[in-house]
Amino acid sequence: MFVATLIYSLYYHSSSSTSSTTTPEHFLHITHLHQPTSCTGRYIFIHQLPPNFNSDILSNCCKNLSNASTHTCLFSSNSGLGLPLDDDDDDDDDDASSGWFNTDQFSLDIIFHHRMTNYDCLTSNSSLASAIFIPFYAGIDFACHQWGFNTSVRDFLSMEVVKWLTARPEWEIIGGKDHFMVAGRTTWDFRRIKDDEEALWGNKLLLLPEISNMTVLTVESPPWDSNDFAVPYPTYFHPCNYNQVVSWQDKVIGLERPWLFAFAGAPRPGQKDSIRQILIEQCRLSVNCYLLDCVSSPGNCHSPTSVMKVFESSSFCLQPRGDSATRRSMFDAMVAGCVPVFFSSGTAYEQYIWHLPSNHSLYSVFIAEDDVRNRNVNIEEVLSGYSEEHVRSMREEVVRMIPRLVYGDPRVRVEGFKDAFDLAVDGVLRRVERLRKEVKVMHG
Repeated sequence: MFVATLIYSLYYHSSSSTSSTTTPEHFLHITHLHQPTSCTGRYIFIHQLPPNFNSDILSNCCKNLSNASTHTCLFSSNSGLGLPLDDDDDDDDDDASSGWFNTDQFSLDIIFHHRMTNYDCLTSNSSLASAIFIPFYAGIDFACHQWGFNTSVRDFLSMEVVKWLTARPEWEIIGGKDHFMVAGRTTWDFRRIKDDEEALWGNKLLLLPEISNMTVLTVESPPWDSNDFAVPYPTYFHPCNYNQVVSWQDKVIGLERPWLFAFAGAPRPGQKDSIRQILIEQCRLSVNCYLLDCVSSPGNCHSPTSVMKVFESSSFCLQPRGDSATRRSMFDAMVAGCVPVFFSSGTAYEQYIWHLPSNHSLYSVFIAEDDVRNRNVNIEEVLSGYSEEHVRSMREEVVRMIPRLVYGDPRVRVEGFKDAFDLAVDGVLRRVERLRKEVKVMHG
């Protein structure tokens, strides 16, 4: 008997459903959310930045960087969603096949900005605002100037946006503590520790003292910084309404999953401690593992349809570290209803505190990297040890989490559910409110 009761009351109204069999029709979805009747404590003011801090970055990148122009221009289309995906596997023109795009993992700057323009509690009066949004495309600026440019060019717009902000009257009220922005890459792309070391990675945006006063949203944050918060990577799914979410939940909860576990990725021979090669070897040796090898099949690894097919047909999806601790793949896998298997607490548990449940065992499996590295563990044996009922419970939890892991279509006002954008804004508003109280206490 399936009784789905683990709906998060903080975000969703609860209800119950009981049946003798578990089918898509009996799956308990999120219920409709009533839109807030008041904007008190929720007003946001958007700084009208000069276009050289956002739209011009996109157009100039397309014009000037031949090696990145096609990529950048394509993923900036449709308000950052990229090109729509055709669902060749679905003959029905239903909501389950709607809302899918070839979205780049580093397009959050654009998506978030456009979602913010449709936010339900915008104000043109900054004195009424609970928080102030800065639509600076920091991640796109990084992508356009990291390769082939010296540090002064890489840092230029970061320095300029600080000059612009600190000259505004809104900044002076509490020193920018009510300001927030999105830098849609990992935190390490914005933390170059020396000014004149050309060989060092990134720019120094997040090391600027003025920026440290603000709240910054990145797709991966450092464990020691208190103003840098991780939010989910964009996935390929961008629903615009409740029905699209429910249709997709129905589809993935009912899918046949012939593979016990899967891995989509490539080894990292340049990373001394990477466990990816070992995972690939174990997957190849198992008749129950679906391997999408991004060395032998690089095209498939860049195909959303191919990637999602792997995740949709597997019960567990292996999620080792990527180029950094986190990887976009974990969110694609969970959107597909696949239970993630983590090997480092820094991949998810220490990162997405506003979006993932604190009880990690509800929705994921953890296997220590050292156990894999020292070949003390067989992945298939560990995962085969979970009962069918336990696996089903974890999958149901993952499917219930889908709304909070995706960014709704930024071209419309998303209604009926709270998505990753909404939870990020809620987190920012809570933090700014706390900072305001601290400032008030400090000044008597």
